[in-house]
Amino acid sequence: MSISENIVRVRQAIGAACERAARSEHDVTLMAVSKTQPAAALQEAYAAGIRLFGENKVQEFQQKAPALNMPGARFALIGHLQSNKAAKAAELFHAVDTVDSVKIAERLNTAALALNKTLAILIEVKLSSEESKHGMAPGAVSEILHAAAHLPGLSIRGLMTVPPFFDDPEDARPYFRQLRELRNSLAATHPQMPLPELSMGMSHDFAVAIEEGSTCVRIGTAIFGARDDPAARPA
Repeated sequence: MSISENIVRVRQAIGAACERAARSEHDVTLMAVSKTQPAAALQEAYAAGIRLFGENKVQEFQQKAPALNMPGARFALIGHLQSNKAAKAAELFHAVDTVDSVKIAERLNTAALALNKTLAILIEVKLSSEESKHGMAPGAVSEILHAAAHLPGLSIRGLMTVPPFFDDPEDARPYFRQLRELRNSLAATHPQMPLPELSMGMSHDFAVAIEEGSTCVRIGTAIFGARDDPAARPA
């Protein structure tokens, strides 16, 4: 099926999940995970109505960006960010969804202020013991929230997580629920920072994530098809 047809199917599935959860479809944003995809694929998704794209690597997107003509599109970094690439990330992206330390937040803040922009960020939370996963421990997230007063170049919008991959998406539910409960707890103790966004759910498990409160699902394979790397986990 074409990218545009895949997007229709994904939106229908999002609508069905929202109906089950008694939520509005307008409360869930569809992010097209465009890592490794050529500019032409992004353009096709844009023509089909996608306005939010997720990229994994700063350098890859830096090379791709000049070929894109997509007014109103927004681009978020959803891959792990090394501190030495923070300045370039702040320049290229509208948002960084994988902030996992105060140090990274401080570097992004400095870069954003130098660019005279406010950079939206999500705090990545690690809820599993997998060594391949990045993110802050749940108990450490408040460190960034406490530092927020000194980070005027950043807008802390919420939390994101990547649970382990399970053959049965239902097995990911406890991780999504834990992130929602963590957000609710942090919002209660930091009332000046409601953290409205929960980025969780990918091609395999986004319906369950929506049922547990996701406000942004990150969909790659279900839109663009399987990537060439057979070892890559479907987004």
